[in-house]
Amino acid sequence: MKKLFANRVLNNDTSDLDEVFKNSANPENISFAGGFPDQHLFPDNDLKQAYRDAIEHDGQGIFQYSSTQGLPALRQKIADRMATHADVQVSADNVMMTQGGQQAIDLVAKLMLNHGDAMVVEGPTYMGALAAFDTYEPTYYEIPVDDNGMNIRQLRKTLKAHPEIKLIYTIPDFHNPTGTTMSAKRRQALVALANQYDVIILEDSPYRDLRYSGQNIPAIKHYDTEGRVIFISSFSKILSPALRTGWIVADDAIMHELVGLKSAIDVQSPNVTLAAINSYLDQHDIDDHVATISTSYRIKRDAMLAALDQYFPQNVHYTRPNGGFFIWVTLPEGIDAKTLLNDVVLPQAHVAYVPSACQFASRKVKNGFRLNFTSLDVETITLGIKRLGHILQPAPVIVPAASFAPQF
Repeated sequence: MKKLFANRVLNNDTSDLDEVFKNSANPENISFAGGFPDQHLFPDNDLKQAYRDAIEHDGQGIFQYSSTQGLPALRQKIADRMATHADVQVSADNVMMTQGGQQAIDLVAKLMLNHGDAMVVEGPTYMGALAAFDTYEPTYYEIPVDDNGMNIRQLRKTLKAHPEIKLIYTIPDFHNPTGTTMSAKRRQALVALANQYDVIILEDSPYRDLRYSGQNIPAIKHYDTEGRVIFISSFSKILSPALRTGWIVADDAIMHELVGLKSAIDVQSPNVTLAAINSYLDQHDIDDHVATISTSYRIKRDAMLAALDQYFPQNVHYTRPNGGFFIWVTLPEGIDAKTLLNDVVLPQAHVAYVPSACQFASRKVKNGFRLNFTSLDVETITLGIKRLGHILQPAPVIVPAASFAPQF
């Protein structure tokens, strides 16, 4: 029957995503693999009440079809928040609600990419975005990241050599998977290059509110002078991923097309959920909630960094993020992190992480992995890193891998 399937399905390998969820769900493992919030920090009672209040307030109409773009009152709240938290001035008409940030990525890919079209991604990048882009079979150009985000010098060379590039995908705030943040200077330079080479920028920023140290930087969209930056985010990391509610911010011409695409896909996001979130925001200060979870996540980040400092060998390097969910680990050249995970780490230490290969469009960089610190308690984090460090001391099993290692 597979001969009847489209090439976009046959060529799209999501097994790495499946492995992340499988390893995270196994109770025998200490899993640093999934990008999960701490479920103990969900405002579950407040959300339950918000659903009840929304249904009581709106009555039967809440169960009816509604606007594809989403509840106007909620879109206005997001527009207001863009002004106060991202230095971006937009109206509610420039906001559309989506089924999580994942649908937002898919909609932009559907808008921009024909088979073979050229696009830029960071190396490494969010594996879920690669899974979404892979469906449209683009030609990837991979730009490395360092402590200040995407390497703009390399991007400039790539755009000059490949003027057919249409889309740049970036995660500027507490990058997934490295945890690094793009500097203001590079954000400005990125917009200037997009203007020069007529490229659209997709700014994916689900971790922006989760800063634990340092100063906030305006969103890339703040520097947008020609309406070519599309900003996306979601409530998954600050309220609950089960809400499956994200949003897109775009200028009028792009938004018009995105609304049409969403209408063809699912007509609208669930009105009941949008009304409940709106009710929650009416009754609660979400910044207070974000401050609470940020305090908890800062403690967890510090615990993981302290354990890494104590238990990891000096020839293993890792990032020190100012926020977000992740720390990126770079192993010595010649080590395949996936083989190490499957053959040694999982069976001996019962610890899970996300190997680097599936987080590169090229799939060629193998000597790194991503750690998540938000979903576990401090004691479990410390134990897991201790177990992992024991495997890496004094030297891990050496297996063939690509020679290139990203520098941070």
